Amino acid sequence: QVPLAESGGGSVQAGGSLRLSCSSSENLGGWCMGWFRQAPGKEREGVAAIDHDGTTKYADSMKERFFISRDNAKNTLYLQMNSLKPEDTAMYYCAADAGYYGDDQTSLGCMGPLSNRKHHSWGQGTLVTVSS
Repeated sequence: QVPLAESGGGSVQAGGSLRLSCSSSENLGGWCMGWFRQAPGKEREGVAAIDHDGTTKYADSMKERFFISRDNAKNTLYLQMNSLKPEDTAMYYCAADAGYYGDDQTSLGCMGPLSNRKHHSWGQGTLVTVSS
C-alpha cells in the first residue's frame, strides 16, 4: 500500500478549471498512477492513467478536457481539468498500482480493467463541485 493524499478540489462555475494534486511520502516514480471519480449515486469510473514512463491513457469522454501528469521528483500526480461541466461534479480519487500490462481492451492503461481496482492503493478523495 502506498499512502496518497489528494488536494485541489473545490467549487467552480461551469467552464472553469481546476488542478488536482496527489502527493505521497513515498517514491512514486516506479508506480502506475491514475485518477478516478465517483459522482453521487454512481459507480466509480476511471478518468486517466499515467505509467512510470509517462505513457497516458484517458477515458474517452475526458481526453479533450482533462490532462494527467506527474512530477516524480516531487512524488506528485496532477490532473488538470478544463472546461468543467456540472456533470464533472464528483469525488476525485488518485490511485497507485504496480501496473497491469495484460491484453484487455477495457483497461485504463496501466491501471488495468475494473477487476484490477482491488489491487490499487487509494487516497481519501477530494471533492469537485461544478455549478451551472
